[in-house]
Amino acid sequence: MRIRLQALLAVFLLAICGTAASGEIADRFRQVSDAVVIIETQQTMLLTDCRGLRQTSAGNIGSGVLISPDGKIMTAAHLVQAASVIKVKFKGGQVIDAHVVASAPLADVALLQLEHVPKNAVVARLGDSSRTSIGDQVFVVGAPYGIAHTLTVGYLSARHRQSVVMGGFETGELFQTDAAVNQGNSGGPMFNMAGEVIGIVSHILSKSGGFEGLGFAVTSDTAKQLLLEEHAFWTGFEGSALAGPLAGIFNLPQPFGVLVEQVADNSPASRLGLRPGAVQARIGAQEFLLGGDIILSVMDIPLTQSDETYRQIQAQLRCVDPGGTITASVLRMGEVLQLSAPCLAGQ
Repeated sequence: MRIRLQALLAVFLLAICGTAASGEIADRFRQVSDAVVIIETQQTMLLTDCRGLRQTSAGNIGSGVLISPDGKIMTAAHLVQAASVIKVKFKGGQVIDAHVVASAPLADVALLQLEHVPKNAVVARLGDSSRTSIGDQVFVVGAPYGIAHTLTVGYLSARHRQSVVMGGFETGELFQTDAAVNQGNSGGPMFNMAGEVIGIVSHILSKSGGFEGLGFAVTSDTAKQLLLEEHAFWTGFEGSALAGPLAGIFNLPQPFGVLVEQVADNSPASRLGLRPGAVQARIGAQEFLLGGDIILSVMDIPLTQSDETYRQIQAQLRCVDPGGTITASVLRMGEVLQLSAPCLAGQ
């Protein structure tokens, strides 16, 4: 009888604890949900097919979070890096234009500035991700498949530094989580149980592309350092690294370069005169937009695979005053060209 009573008591206590935990998450969700936004982007593309060269556009949808009363939003760089149009939709339905003010593609975080801030906007608090431990409970709010303000709950599974998880991720730190993450969650916030943002959702590793894989978020400390402290320079283009055999296939005059595939309208890359790709092709397992410029150097610094080179270039770009000159050398149709453009205020 005593054993049975103890078992019943244990079940009762578990039920109470479970209800309390669920209630806590529900309360935190209500507190932070209005700070989470949907981000819709449009990219202008030039494509060559049997009908010749034509201009087209492609849309994308993701998530973000408002982090300051003056209208700054954190999101994923891959969502906005080459976007020509960015629309931010709040929970109440209001849609506001935004533009990129800082972006670190190698860490997959970006900072947007709203054209204006909605009345009574809710601002999320940025937490200290260094104080978060593996096994802590977290929750993610975003727009998976465009379904706004969806909540998923899980635990922190691991921490990863630099390119341990993803070859293109070379700067900063990632959290791994078992909280469900799907397409459309990119750029959305990961919260701790205090309702603080401790991560920005980046990507998933999944065979099907669905949530049964592993979810990853850039830590808030990495995002704060790159976007708010260092003000990572937004270039406005997307491209692919060319190294090893690929550098030889593209006849590069040096061991490493970056193929320009897409360029955002009115971006520094556009003003510099960088040409995007227009021909879709596959080399091995990798897809490319061919025909664009291949960047060889920026600010007289030759491109290499070293993370230190990336930091040096970013430092040089941040030091360019409005009216100063941004320079790059590119390989275009077999010829090395020197490009330059003035740096505008607000870049």
